[in-house]
Amino acid sequence: MIQNFKRKIASFKISMHVGSFLAVRDIKNSNKWTTILIVFVMTLTFLNLVVVSGILVGLIEGSSVANKKYYAGDIIISPYPNEGYIRESQDIIKKVEKLPGFKGYTARYGTGGRITSNYRETLNPNQVTNTTASFIVGINPDRENSLTTISDKLIEGSFITSSDVDSVVLGSDLLFKYSPIDSPSQQTLKNVGIGSKILIEMNGNKKEFIIKGILKTKVNDVDLRVFMNETIFRKLSGRSDLNVYEIVAIFNPGTDISITKSFLIDQGVDQRAVIKTFEEAEPKFLQDIKDTFGMLGNIIGSIGLVVASITIFIVIFVNAITRRRYIGILKGIGISVTAIQISYIIQALFYAFLGVFFGSILVFFILKPFLLANPINFPFSDGILVATIGGTLTRSLILFMATIFAGYIPSLIVVRQNTLDAILGR
Repeated sequence: MIQNFKRKIASFKISMHVGSFLAVRDIKNSNKWTTILIVFVMTLTFLNLVVVSGILVGLIEGSSVANKKYYAGDIIISPYPNEGYIRESQDIIKKVEKLPGFKGYTARYGTGGRITSNYRETLNPNQVTNTTASFIVGINPDRENSLTTISDKLIEGSFITSSDVDSVVLGSDLLFKYSPIDSPSQQTLKNVGIGSKILIEMNGNKKEFIIKGILKTKVNDVDLRVFMNETIFRKLSGRSDLNVYEIVAIFNPGTDISITKSFLIDQGVDQRAVIKTFEEAEPKFLQDIKDTFGMLGNIIGSIGLVVASITIFIVIFVNAITRRRYIGILKGIGISVTAIQISYIIQALFYAFLGVFFGSILVFFILKPFLLANPINFPFSDGILVATIGGTLTRSLILFMATIFAGYIPSLIVVRQNTLDAILGR
């Protein structure tokens, strides 16, 4: 039995050598334009598998990246729902600064308020006041901008500075110009822009401000806010304490954020505030949409995979049919059926390998860097291409398996024909 097994192994090795020789010979003698066309189809199939899914997931990933960069950082600490601020905020900030890998933080004051833009006009009895509810945020402009680089997302005007006492920056979703929504549940300010005067009311106090800049980060929690200097915020809100509404911290690359969160919990911070990592701070619908788009990308990619398999099947089948006499002669001189089949499988894998090779170069050295530098401007996110090495290898393996199947079946059909009939062309 062992001897029989060894003979089969030796026979298979010989078939592999012969099949490899036949495959190399056939590829060298094949029409170069046919080879280019097949490789082109395989490259497009690979791109369909990787890029379509990557773009769909990247559309939502762009929102996740923006949410982390401009709003949540690596860790965001906020008050419990029934509290308006984080208790003992300054003590918590000191604990955050001592965490391993700490890089920087920003602290934001915040409360609900109301903005009115036409308060100086004489209104007709039936005229609706140009007003909207908003969340008013007090920040240290220099610290906030150094951490989140939020000023990079200004679409009009400039960002506030530490010396601005009468200026604010508005999120674009508060303006009808950028968010043309007008309903009883959500109103936006009309005919408002840079230099316009608005009246801000919070905690029963009112103050007039000038709009200095307009932000559009495509992050809902940012674009529905009004930003002002923290010292003015405390005066207008009637607050004398230093308890803030949000503490956002970022850490050096490579820091395990989950462990960092655990450190804060061990120090009892969770007893005074809600601690979330940037992933936990993401709106749930973003993750749901990401999963859905990933599934859609896989479905579309699978269709492309079937098309590529059929293409390889047809190419190999036509090639084998037109060379029946050649295959019959090979069988007649003693070349094994296994060797002939292996030669066609190797040819199919050769086309798939070149498709994956050129496709990977396009994805990782051209498309991904380009879209990272020039994101696709979707209305609700800056879309990027999400393509990982692991995911790409998995899709490549799937493509190779489909190619092996598509190369094996037609060769099996042809080599089963009677040797004499094949030689005589019957």
